[in-house]
Amino acid sequence: MELNIFSENIYNDWQVDEKKFIDLAKNILKFYLAKNSVKEASCLNNFDYNTVSFDFLYCDSKKTHEINREYRNKDYPADIITFAIFADSDDKFIFDGEINLGEVIIALDKVVEEAEKKSVSPEYELAFLISHGILHLLGFDHQTMEDYNFVMALQKEALDAVLK
Repeated sequence: MELNIFSENIYNDWQVDEKKFIDLAKNILKFYLAKNSVKEASCLNNFDYNTVSFDFLYCDSKKTHEINREYRNKDYPADIITFAIFADSDDKFIFDGEINLGEVIIALDKVVEEAEKKSVSPEYELAFLISHGILHLLGFDHQTMEDYNFVMALQKEALDAVLK
């Protein structure tokens, strides 16, 4: 399986090492899909494809506030917004063997704030949100406490494995 992950940083106060985090995202996705229970429960199950693609946009909370208002009818800034195009679509579109999972938008100023609150590095918090966004792109949600606990445990397992 080929992975095409693209990123763009429009936040000037943190020049994220985009290649490093793209490689991290690839490793996280591979980790998730190597677990049969995750792959079978994901939006990719029972589809034939040879390429998976998705995008990251790094911005600030002002931008996530605008996006939240415009596209989600929510009037607050978010640390992460995920548009799970493939998972949320009734018509699963595969073009030339490629599945576009969607886009993950991350407010880097919120990442720094949250890292300080949790006493972790901003890089670790960014990795945490990347792993979270990938799960959303795969169709996982956390509307119930059981789903939330599952997602959090899976993220911890993935980060423990890929951040060695």
